Amino acid sequence: MREAQLKTLFAQVMPKSAEFVSLRYHRDADDTVSVRQGVLQPLSTQRDEGVMITVHEKGGIGYGATSDLSEAGLRRAAEAATAWAKRNAGATVTDFSKVPMPHPKGEFKSPVQRRWDSMPLKEKVERLMKLNGAMKISPDIADYSCDLWHNRSERLYLTNGGGEVYQDFDRLVPMMSVTAAKGPEVQTRTFGHMAWVRQQGLELLDETRFFDIGKNLADEALALLSAPNCPSGAMDLLLAPDQMVLQIHESIGHPLELDRILGDERNYAGTSFVTPDMFGTFQYGSKLLNVTYDPTRPEQTASFAFDDDGLKAERQHLIKDGLLVRGLGGVVSQRRSGLPGVANTRADSWRRPAIDRMANLNVEPGQSSFDDMVKGIEKGVYMRTNCSWSIDDSRNKFQFGCEWAQLIENGKLTTVVKKPNYRGISASFWRSLAKVGDLGTFQVLGTPYCGKGEPNQAVFVGHATPACLFAGVDVFGGE
Repeated sequence: MREAQLKTLFAQVMPKSAEFVSLRYHRDADDTVSVRQGVLQPLSTQRDEGVMITVHEKGGIGYGATSDLSEAGLRRAAEAATAWAKRNAGATVTDFSKVPMPHPKGEFKSPVQRRWDSMPLKEKVERLMKLNGAMKISPDIADYSCDLWHNRSERLYLTNGGGEVYQDFDRLVPMMSVTAAKGPEVQTRTFGHMAWVRQQGLELLDETRFFDIGKNLADEALALLSAPNCPSGAMDLLLAPDQMVLQIHESIGHPLELDRILGDERNYAGTSFVTPDMFGTFQYGSKLLNVTYDPTRPEQTASFAFDDDGLKAERQHLIKDGLLVRGLGGVVSQRRSGLPGVANTRADSWRRPAIDRMANLNVEPGQSSFDDMVKGIEKGVYMRTNCSWSIDDSRNKFQFGCEWAQLIENGKLTTVVKKPNYRGISASFWRSLAKVGDLGTFQVLGTPYCGKGEPNQAVFVGHATPACLFAGVDVFGGE
């Protein structure tokens, strides 16, 4: 097996004088089957394999990456990493000789019940073709597509202190999109790309009724064509879980990344309104807000046993009863900042070093049923499914738009409205949280498209959340 060979080769090539050496091996496979407007699209198959070697020596750090997995290839990578570590020793922000790197042992495997290859390609194509055909219910349906994306990533992590971790991530991303058009009016309804991604197999398609909902999505796109614009003004805002994913991601996840707070992202993706002195004192949201970093849900897309620096992943509160208590930073950022963090340094490839990333960032369920939340609203709007987002470079002022909305009037869901948007300020928006949905509204969701770092890295991120009600939000419609 490749893993046994790498263990032997690592022992042969690792520099013996270094304080710390690690090998991180990736074997990635992506397969996508897509149908658009009744036509099977070109099948996509990608395979990638390689190793990153990291060296800490005399306080410096160096990386060497290679797809040549022979002894000679690994030796060259180790030598390159060592050379870089020696070159920047004494010139880094962090003295890496003082960072207590872990040497873990363990494993993780996605809880897949029906593997991707248990359904023949011919059957996948036939079922997608049938689903796609069911979406063309009117001449006003201008575009319609459905996709199945399977991702498998196998990882091996070794250290010079005897660390050895094997992790096998198996993910499925079902996606669907319908666009309706009439005259100048164009409306789109989507499913999946910012929601239904999990570490599961084909059983996820049954749980989401993926092959049965194409017509419903098309009906909604058509309904939006003749719907009035969303009204504008201050009103109560009820967000569905598939919009809460974006709200959590942008206005809690990115602002709490410790490397961003320390300034690492400032020249590329911006900084954060959160400062180190806020931890333990800042009221991030109302007392109903409880946010956890939670790697313990095996099916959630960013669950794992250890991060890419070998830190053991454990469930932790980031926000407890509205109070900010912990950041999203791994072993290096914790050392630099002196702040508590979590096991969340991750790399999207063997070509990239691990950096602080969101993983599973969840809003814990509350006590309110969906019906109770609606009944308590005199004037408000219910929004579903993100379609646009804009947020400033400190992750504070934001403006988000959704695909679908319904007015809430005197405790009842009423008129469907289109082009719904809302805006706020992260530092105060979460304090307007008035009710948190119960387990009946709770969904385990996520996204495969979280981008960060320079060069950019895209990783899978999980967000499990209930529906949530916010009071007095600035809502506005389109033109």
